[in-house]
Amino acid sequence: MKKIQTILALIVLCTAHTVAQNVMTPELLWQLGRVSALGISKDGKFVVYNVSTPNVAQDKSSSKKYIVNIQDGTVSEITNADSLLNNTKITPDGKYKIADDEVQVTKVMGKDIYPELSKSNVYVYDDLAYRHWDTWEDGKFSHVFLTDLDNGTKKDLLENQPYDCPTKPFGGDEDYIWSVDGKLVVYVTKKKAGKEYAQSTNTDLYAYDLATGKTYNLTEDMPGYDLNPSFNSRNQLAWLSMKRDGYEADKQDIIVGIGNVNRGTIVKRNLTEHRDDIHVEAFAWAKEGNTIYFTAPIDGTLQLFEVTYTNDLNTDPVIRQITKGDYDISGIVGQLGNSIIVTRTDMNHAAEIYTVDAGSGQMKQLTHVNDNAYSKLKMSRTERRMVKTTDGKEMLVWVIYPPDFDASKKYPALLYCQGGPQSPLTQFYSFRWNFQLMAANGYIVVAPNRRGMPGHGTKWNEQISKDWGGQVMKDYLSAIDDVSKETYVDKNRLGCVGASYGGYSVYYLAGIHNNRFKSFIAHDGVFDLKSMYGTTEELWFVNWDFGGPYWDKSNAAVQNALANFNPSNNVDKWNTPILIYQGGKDYRVPIEQGLQAFTAAQIKGIKSKLVYLPDENHWVLHAQNALVWQREFYGWLKETLK
Repeated sequence: MKKIQTILALIVLCTAHTVAQNVMTPELLWQLGRVSALGISKDGKFVVYNVSTPNVAQDKSSSKKYIVNIQDGTVSEITNADSLLNNTKITPDGKYKIADDEVQVTKVMGKDIYPELSKSNVYVYDDLAYRHWDTWEDGKFSHVFLTDLDNGTKKDLLENQPYDCPTKPFGGDEDYIWSVDGKLVVYVTKKKAGKEYAQSTNTDLYAYDLATGKTYNLTEDMPGYDLNPSFNSRNQLAWLSMKRDGYEADKQDIIVGIGNVNRGTIVKRNLTEHRDDIHVEAFAWAKEGNTIYFTAPIDGTLQLFEVTYTNDLNTDPVIRQITKGDYDISGIVGQLGNSIIVTRTDMNHAAEIYTVDAGSGQMKQLTHVNDNAYSKLKMSRTERRMVKTTDGKEMLVWVIYPPDFDASKKYPALLYCQGGPQSPLTQFYSFRWNFQLMAANGYIVVAPNRRGMPGHGTKWNEQISKDWGGQVMKDYLSAIDDVSKETYVDKNRLGCVGASYGGYSVYYLAGIHNNRFKSFIAHDGVFDLKSMYGTTEELWFVNWDFGGPYWDKSNAAVQNALANFNPSNNVDKWNTPILIYQGGKDYRVPIEQGLQAFTAAQIKGIKSKLVYLPDENHWVLHAQNALVWQREFYGWLKETLK
């Protein structure tokens, strides 16, 4: 009898394991390979790419590099990736190289100011910009160095000044490039320091002339972000630009400089300003002609476009959308003949590399890193749903259904609140806020393209500025109320989740939801506007979105925000369980935001939990921390949405 019971138990265990592997799990999510394209090989036959795979046991990732034959799809592992790709940091004649390195410019550390106190651990500041993203300022700055390969001499192109190139916190070696003829270095930096740095987004493109040793500011008349410089084969320069200083989510356009870049005398053409619905994410020059390929959010997805122009300033550039479908073109690798090499994701699939026919938009998958894992899973169905907002607009809402969805049953639902606040909600694939995983755990996910998202026109995107708790909150409630009308939605088991501005949204909705939700989850969300202004590092953001400093009593916008859009003002109305995540190295939405919210919930006697991640910034990057994050997330939902 015991033997039969043991066999039956093993059968049940194996069956349960098989069922578990039929849907996405946190553990499987953190076994997937993460594909990033490195470029097209010199001979034009292969795409070179990297696959990073998390190792949860070691709490780090391992990487391997591969090539895939563009014609037949054959894949080979390689160890010589650098030799297969063009080294764009060395001039065509091989005489000069550019690279970045850190330079000690100012004294911040106590041991630098007082050398005899070498064991001190003290930071001393007399101005702002004392920390950024997840790092405290230590007096070192990233500079671009020009090296003469014949004699080894180096020149600091930023001349030992307190400016960064690559730009912080996310700039890389794309921030400094050679012109095609090797006569010019163009680099990106923000030549501001202290309070000016903290309140401005004004990066500029600078051109260093190798022959004369002179530097020219190519964008001196352009006060916003200027980024991602790139030359075409005819030495024309293009870059991404925003018009307004201090507005990090301004409409981003492609600018082309026509003329003598070597002397700073160029005529600037904005190729995308005539399309109100276009906010360019990334671009790449076509091999020939006056054509640029770019990606932009459109109608809840990220698609591939091309823009073609002439040198006639009286003729408008022509924009054509190349791809269309419920997926994201998440990156552009380059062009081979009539094919464009891209990366692509959707809500059920992590990034893989594809070819796109430039004429028809037809796509062919080149890499298949995660195909085997996905082949064993039941996929979620994603659906577009148009919802009428309270001001009579049509709003796109993504609805993601559990695998094997059965409309005759009832399911709990999660309102997903996107961060940003002005970032697109498209067919992205996140390794934390993963819709496939949420649906696999039995939840219907409701993800509205609410006010403040590019891809639906500039007016829609900008309506959230200085209105954080206004129409956008009505948009959220319109979305969840509309989907909740369906018979398969259990209105007694609704949750609300989000990070960053999405975390702010959770805190704010917790005070106004009128008992719609039974559970809340907020990650690194803004809880109190006043303390947020006093501790965040990029002051241009809060200046633009809140209206200015909280002490300016004459500023109607900021006083309105403090009075009407501050989640901490509505804690007296909180009555719903809430899980709060907070990163210890998050200096964008600093630690006091999450701690204040948790303290408030605890003192009010509300069921609440704080998950503190001391080694994480605004994101969660370590494998084991991420799995704790996932397990707490779904454990909390299981407990509170019974």
